[in-house]
Amino acid sequence: MDPLDIARWQFGITTVYHFLMVPLTLGLGMTVAILQTRWVRTGDERFLRMTKFWGKLYLINFILGVATGLVQEFQFGMAWSEYSRFVGDVFGAPLALEGLLAFFAESTFLGVWIFGWGRLRKGLHLMALWIAVIGSWVSAYFIIVANSWMQHPVGVEMGADGRPVMTDIWAVLTNNTALAAYTHTLFGSLIVGGMFLLGISWYHLWRRRHDGIDTVDANGFVVVGSAPSVTGRDEKDHGVWFTSLRFGAVVAIVGFLGTGLTGHWQGQLMYEQQPMKMASAEAACHTGSSFSILSIGDPGTTDCEDVVTLIEVPGLLGFLGTNEWGAEMPGISDLEVQYVDQYGETIPDDALYGEHAGAEVQYVPPMWVTYWAFRLMIGLGGIVAFAAVVALWLTRKGTVPASKGIMRLALVGIIAPFAGNIAGWIFTEIGRQPFTVAPNPDPSGVDGVFIFTAAAVSPGVTAGELLFSVISLTAIYGVLAVVEIGLLTKYVRGGVVSAMPELAPHDDDPDDPTDRERRDDVLAFAY
Repeated sequence: MDPLDIARWQFGITTVYHFLMVPLTLGLGMTVAILQTRWVRTGDERFLRMTKFWGKLYLINFILGVATGLVQEFQFGMAWSEYSRFVGDVFGAPLALEGLLAFFAESTFLGVWIFGWGRLRKGLHLMALWIAVIGSWVSAYFIIVANSWMQHPVGVEMGADGRPVMTDIWAVLTNNTALAAYTHTLFGSLIVGGMFLLGISWYHLWRRRHDGIDTVDANGFVVVGSAPSVTGRDEKDHGVWFTSLRFGAVVAIVGFLGTGLTGHWQGQLMYEQQPMKMASAEAACHTGSSFSILSIGDPGTTDCEDVVTLIEVPGLLGFLGTNEWGAEMPGISDLEVQYVDQYGETIPDDALYGEHAGAEVQYVPPMWVTYWAFRLMIGLGGIVAFAAVVALWLTRKGTVPASKGIMRLALVGIIAPFAGNIAGWIFTEIGRQPFTVAPNPDPSGVDGVFIFTAAAVSPGVTAGELLFSVISLTAIYGVLAVVEIGLLTKYVRGGVVSAMPELAPHDDDPDDPTDRERRDDVLAFAY
């Protein structure tokens, strides 16, 4: 087995798994901060309950996200040492800022928020949460700055040792590729957070109807009930889930609109910076202006002979690429000739490339991946936005339909934005191949700064060692997945009481050591 292929699988598995946690942390964190702000300003207990319930789920996801993220640093040194050596001078600054500034603030003030309930003034306690959430958003920015430099290298010059040396950190931090990718990621995270609220809230409102707590009148409007014998199932409980559902739907819609605008910007930049990636995403074999809605065949071929377009929109591709309807966009056949002329037909005969030196370069990325990942990303985003609008309509009378099938669809809908986010990242990373650091085609930009993926893998690591690490990490991640899903499921089913045990009926006896321990436990909210 080729160590390069195994290293690619390892990077893909670990990165995709970690990124499942990232958008939920970014999107859910912001919603929790907004909810607590509403509680501090209004004093409405409904928002306090919402803050604590969604806050607990946010913490569970945050902790597991940190655990899975730690692996990334290790795999860079283990499987991708040549890549790390090549990008080290550039990546050092943004990753140091991410760890020492953003993540430090994020984790520190999140601890203040956890332990500060009832110990800090409301305003200071809220401020701690906002700093933690903003810290996570800033942390994401520095990570995306590093990734975007791989997509579009700027602010460097080649050193005598053949490695890029950063000469302009401001150019790196304000890379237009990073700005577009960052805003696109944040809006995508809002979709994830919004649908998370919507799906879980729908489930709890359905349970209230199923258990006969809430009913509807002759006109279909909700009649909110209460079940004193069931912990926490009072009138305020209905307000928690109904408000969360509507709020989540609005957040998801705003997120979709934002991803559409930023995605259009990002697509235009890709046509300038990585035209082969966008051409393969469209299966645009020849130069033209038509956008392919659906193609069939084998889009893995380099000459596109087996690709047949079934549905297309004339002129739309030109608008997506240049804002000019009908503009001609370069196709794969023409681009491949340009790439060969500029970067060569084979991998350079250099010791750096080892056994891959002299191998023919395939400049067309796997089109079946880029083509369908691109459509899956867009399609799932549209489905989620439509579902959010439908949810607002169906809940206009104060509750959800009694249908169990619709409830299950709402829960399944939580998965859709996660899948859309993952599809987007797969498209971004696979479409960059065969480069780990893609060349900058701008004549006025950086010249000659790129590295083929074949040269990025660690030369001293064997296929057996990499296979062992892939299996080990996948097994560990599988265990962590069981832990996270188990914890989230447990607390979701438990409802607000799972995050606010004080709502549960109990005999508040000051002489009872068990009750005294419950009141004094600072981790009662956190865990």
